[in-house]
Amino acid sequence: MDYFFTEEQQELQKLARKVAREKVFPVAAHYDQTGEFPWDLVKLFAELDFFRLCIDFDYGGMGGGVTDLSIVTEELSAACGGIALSVAGTMLGAFPIILYGTPQQKEKFLPAIADGKHLAGFCLTEPEAGSDAGNVRTRAVKKGDKYILNGKKHFITNGGVAKIYTVIALTNPEKGSRGASAFVVESDSPGLSIGKKEDKMGIRASATSEVIFEDCEVPVDNLLGREGQGFAVAMKTLDKSRPGVAAQALGIAQGAFEAAVNYARKREQFGQPIIAFQAIQTMLADMATQIEAARALIYSTAKMIDANMKNFSKESAMCKVFASDVAMKVTTDAVQIFGGYGYMKDYPAEKYMRDAKITQIYEGTNQIQRNVIAQRIIRESVGF
Repeated sequence: MDYFFTEEQQELQKLARKVAREKVFPVAAHYDQTGEFPWDLVKLFAELDFFRLCIDFDYGGMGGGVTDLSIVTEELSAACGGIALSVAGTMLGAFPIILYGTPQQKEKFLPAIADGKHLAGFCLTEPEAGSDAGNVRTRAVKKGDKYILNGKKHFITNGGVAKIYTVIALTNPEKGSRGASAFVVESDSPGLSIGKKEDKMGIRASATSEVIFEDCEVPVDNLLGREGQGFAVAMKTLDKSRPGVAAQALGIAQGAFEAAVNYARKREQFGQPIIAFQAIQTMLADMATQIEAARALIYSTAKMIDANMKNFSKESAMCKVFASDVAMKVTTDAVQIFGGYGYMKDYPAEKYMRDAKITQIYEGTNQIQRNVIAQRIIRESVGF
């Protein structure tokens, strides 16, 4: 279907698809098995300017938006959802700076991200603050010209490989979530250390680790926005980034679907390819329809965000919920079409299924997203 991409976006899509098929997919199983971080591909992505997409021209970027990021994320995720996160996770870490940074902060941090020299990470989640993001316990106490941070963040994408972290911490605990603030913290800051690296079910090529702050010193100039604005920074960031998660889910579903179609053409039972059986055709038809519906919702939402609409939290949550549920359904059906082979690591279907699951969980579980959608419906509802 035609999603009215510009000529530049169409070329970006072709480039990302070519790289995904020729460079990413051939090594996806290796990185999934070893859990190594794909530095060689990160270097390639930097050379191809993928890290510049959402950053303004003034800071070394290409001035694009969420649509551009979603295009690249979808195509890379069709080959490997974990490897794609090196780009998407970095943009998640950069969005608070893009949205709330001063010109001086942007000049200091964004050019290195745009060049792909520095990856970024977003530090919100804690052991006691997952879906309940307002229950953050990490503290930031101002002392002179510095803030002193103490606390632990976990499940941090790009944890241990990022050079720049955007961190949500409490500056006024008595105010609860209204007492949270946002900071840019460099990885070599005194008192910052990397804790446990998670051994994950899926997206194993993506680094996921604890980030620990023990009397970590952060210059006051690294405060994003105002004190007490941290929760707003986090929510606005997630609203803008969720279509990227949806695009990751979409790409995973597309990759699994293509693998299932190719397998069904080749696999013969009862003297004919299984794609000739109506039961398989019905499954493939449903998979294709669900994928296309998710794609339409994602790119309409991305365009809405890029058009600077005032409020898009409902639509952002919708595309994340729908696309991730589709990814889980499609990848499960792909494994079924592969049959016993789908359960084996010799074939890609089981990896797509493992990778898909996280998209229903991170950046706000789908249960939380449905709450967000319902709350907006209630606020916006009018009678006849």
